[in-house]
Amino acid sequence: MAEFDAKAAEELEKKYDSGLQTRALGPVLVKFVFAFSVAFAMYHWITAGTGVPIDYWHMGFHMSGVILLVFIAYPMFKTDYQMSLGDNTWWRFSNVPIWDWLFIVVGIACSLYIGITWYEINFEIFGMSFFLPEQVIRQGDPAPIDVVFGTMLILVLLEAVRRTLGIIVPIIILIFTGYAIFGQYIPVQILTHPGINWSQFINNIYFPAEGIYGVTLWIVSTVVFHFVLFGVIAQRMGLGQFFVDIATVIAGRYTGGLAKVSVVSSAFFGTISGSSIANTVSTGSLTIPNMKKMGYPGHLAGGVEAAASAGGQITPPIMGAAAFVMAEFLEVPYTTIVLAAIVPASMHYVGVLCIVHFQARRLGLKGLPADEIPKLLHVVKRGWPTAVPLIVLIYVLFSGFSPHMAAFWGITTAITIGFLNPMHRLTIGDLLDGFVTGVKYALAVGAVCAAIGIVVGVVNSTGLGFRLGFMVTNGALGIAETLHPILDFIPFSDFSIDGITLFISLVLIAITCIMMGAGLPTTALYIMLVTVAQPALGNLGVPPLASHLFVLYYGVISEITPPVCASAYAAAGIANANPFRTGCSAFTLGIGKLIVPMVFVYSPAMLIVLPEYFNWPDFFTTTLTCASGVVLLAMSVAGYFITHIPGPLRVMSALAGIFLVAPGYESDLWAAAFFAPVAFQQFLGWRAGKAGAPQESKA
Repeated sequence: MAEFDAKAAEELEKKYDSGLQTRALGPVLVKFVFAFSVAFAMYHWITAGTGVPIDYWHMGFHMSGVILLVFIAYPMFKTDYQMSLGDNTWWRFSNVPIWDWLFIVVGIACSLYIGITWYEINFEIFGMSFFLPEQVIRQGDPAPIDVVFGTMLILVLLEAVRRTLGIIVPIIILIFTGYAIFGQYIPVQILTHPGINWSQFINNIYFPAEGIYGVTLWIVSTVVFHFVLFGVIAQRMGLGQFFVDIATVIAGRYTGGLAKVSVVSSAFFGTISGSSIANTVSTGSLTIPNMKKMGYPGHLAGGVEAAASAGGQITPPIMGAAAFVMAEFLEVPYTTIVLAAIVPASMHYVGVLCIVHFQARRLGLKGLPADEIPKLLHVVKRGWPTAVPLIVLIYVLFSGFSPHMAAFWGITTAITIGFLNPMHRLTIGDLLDGFVTGVKYALAVGAVCAAIGIVVGVVNSTGLGFRLGFMVTNGALGIAETLHPILDFIPFSDFSIDGITLFISLVLIAITCIMMGAGLPTTALYIMLVTVAQPALGNLGVPPLASHLFVLYYGVISEITPPVCASAYAAAGIANANPFRTGCSAFTLGIGKLIVPMVFVYSPAMLIVLPEYFNWPDFFTTTLTCASGVVLLAMSVAGYFITHIPGPLRVMSALAGIFLVAPGYESDLWAAAFFAPVAFQQFLGWRAGKAGAPQESKA
């Protein structure tokens, strides 16, 4: 196996992630951005350990830094002229035009305004007096200057998100804003509300607690940024190579070895990565070319890597930093989220590994030769120090400390070991470069999480989430009443209207999550989806933890769902394969992640931590039947088990897998009925192969 190169992986990520493509800057501004990014990273690192400033100041500092760097790094339009370095003019300094500097000044002023005006302001200048009561008194009745600053900040944030992630998210935010203002004109009765005037809207969105300065910006400024920074530094100090080597030792010798190495190493990377694309290019830069050399088609090699990497966003302990936001929303310990996510995440990897195994057998692909597999003792001896920061981070998290304290000790340990480890020593230049890279990775998620606060504020102030939930359940009930008489004709089944309504609602919400999640960072997409979609699940009686994980899973699936599947496109670029075909391969490989959320909604015992639903018999029954169903679905996707599976029997295997995944004894009986002919055909193929083996040896 080749050596892992963190810097080369970052260059690949920049190539395939449009959110990292920045304009060229003049030498003066390059030095300023470097120095400011280092200072910005160090501020977050140090305050995580010594104590974060009061919330409105800390969030203001974070948002100011993000706005400054976004408008320096990202042009208004990504044309060749704006991306390339031009000559300085009176309106363009170091390739940043005057209007971007205006955005920066306005954005920083609006970000810090809340802190500056938190207490009463009363002064006189040039014979004119100015008085502004303290912020708590202005709550509910904002002053005109509050409305001006709040309006300007919304415009700045929308433009920052448009530049980093594209136009879709700003359009979604504007739709929610329009709904809040013009609610009285909505023609759908259930969605109609009296409307909120602009002054009150700014009061809800701009003042702390609900909107921009709410939980979304707080989490991204105290948790998400720190874990992004930890992931970058951990890779720089050698953890990436250790992951790849361990994965090679574990899986390299078996059938389809390199593809299994890709899956295992991507699962490891998922524990420290906050981005599916970062995960894809980090491990994929090594595994995809090697898979192609071993005989895997390019689209399949890319699909394996993309599917495995997308799974990293649902893999504990970090889960793309969504685990910390989820703990905050649900007001439960972080360890509860981690324990609940273990079994569902493992089901995803069971599915990917099984499909990889069956595809490799069908293609006749073997494992790696013994001389290409590193020795376990050598790998551990060389790489164990690089795993210490991750162990420290997890230990501090599970000891009950805050996530940002855990990140502080994780980063501190990574820096210390990086300087001391003779096998993979960090230099000061490496560390500073890692700080800069970590800040760059955090810009898009920082901008969008601040802006998503607008959506959260609208939903909270208008009750939109519950209105949408009622619409979903009402629509699903109508469909269920239509389907119920038809489904009653199916023998050995007992379909109730409530059961059909729940299933249709889940399907509608899952489709919505996949569509809305396209192109968003994991943390931001989770916040938006849980704000909008979770109330509908709550109306259906789904436990809150199960509903939060449900929307997260289906949001992350958008990373590998054509036509917008950013991770698959990155993998296709590395594999020189057709992007759409790679996306289709990734989607089919991620079939486990597609169905597992349905399982833990119907049988929350899988989540372990819900005492009112958990008991050992239900847990083992649900987990074993789910895993078996995932294996049958993998057989259907690959078209192979012991021998080739014909098309009609692949359909029957898929149906058997779906029925086996569905909790309940009736569905298990249907699964057995569908799988029986598949098992018989495979048995005949096995006997034929066994009978043919001696004849071939005689020949």
